[in-house]
Amino acid sequence: MEDMYREMILDHAKNGHNWGLLENPDFDHAEDNPLCGDHLQLTLTIDADGIIRKVGWDGDGCAISQASASMLGDELVGMSMDEARKLDKQIVLDMIGIPLTINRVKCATLSLKTLIVGALGQKQWEKIEDEE
Repeated sequence: MEDMYREMILDHAKNGHNWGLLENPDFDHAEDNPLCGDHLQLTLTIDADGIIRKVGWDGDGCAISQASASMLGDELVGMSMDEARKLDKQIVLDMIGIPLTINRVKCATLSLKTLIVGALGQKQWEKIEDEE
């Protein structure tokens, strides 16, 4: 089963869904993982009802950070911003599907960190990051 997840991670990393920044986004935020140098910028188009209609991202880093950005982007399309603000790191870890070291968890959650810090601020991310 882990082999299937590893292949999926590599596929998302090489062929990222929603890759490329959106023009005139309603949401635009970038974050870094200071431990390894991964960088991610996330852009969203949000309709009048608060529904995420388009996701775009760009960044560089390891396969896990890039794959998680692709996977999270797929999840966000059609979700309300209210729902997106309530996401926790477990959703990302479930998408990745394989056990990760603590440093790799930070790689995997960079896309979620970018969303949460951009939408709610650093203190909210710290609460999420500290959850077991």
